[in-house]
Amino acid sequence: MEVIEIEKLINDALELDELQVKFDGSQCSVVAVADMFGDLSRVKRQQAIFAPLAGAIKDGSIHAVTVKTFTKTQWQRDKLFNM
Repeated sequence: MEVIEIEKLINDALELDELQVKFDGSQCSVVAVADMFGDLSRVKRQQAIFAPLAGAIKDGSIHAVTVKTFTKTQWQRDKLFNM
């Protein structure tokens, strides 16, 4: 599985403002930004990202997934904080 395939799975399922995917072997790191996350608990946010990846996780293409989700406001604040 490649980064572009993972991005397509997530983008086809969710309307995001920004998506960053890193994939190293079998470990995937996802940063997703969308205001829809503002209404969701942390668990629901992660479930929204995991759902489109379920097939790839089940078949072993992806073994580990790290997910970080932000609203647009949270993302701007996080980027400024980490500069």
